[in-house]
Amino acid sequence: MRKTLHWTAAVVATCIAVAAAPAQAKGCIKGAVVGGVGGHLAGHHAVAGAVVGCAVGHHLAAKQDRANAQAAAASRATAGAARP
Repeated sequence: MRKTLHWTAAVVATCIAVAAAPAQAKGCIKGAVVGGVGGHLAGHHAVAGAVVGCAVGHHLAAKQDRANAQAAAASRATAGAARP
């Protein structure tokens, strides 16, 4: 009974946190799937793996977006300088 209560409280807290957070889930789904599978294989910690995987996936997606924005800005600056 106590274990069920803990899981219920964890699920409710997660739902409240997700609902309150802005919708910036880019990279989260793929990371959560990979983390969930890895967590399950590492000792039945699928939920913890999914949470960490979501955070890592979002971080990597944001990092890639920043790199793409810098590359686009550099190409615009180079294209603008090439015109006579």
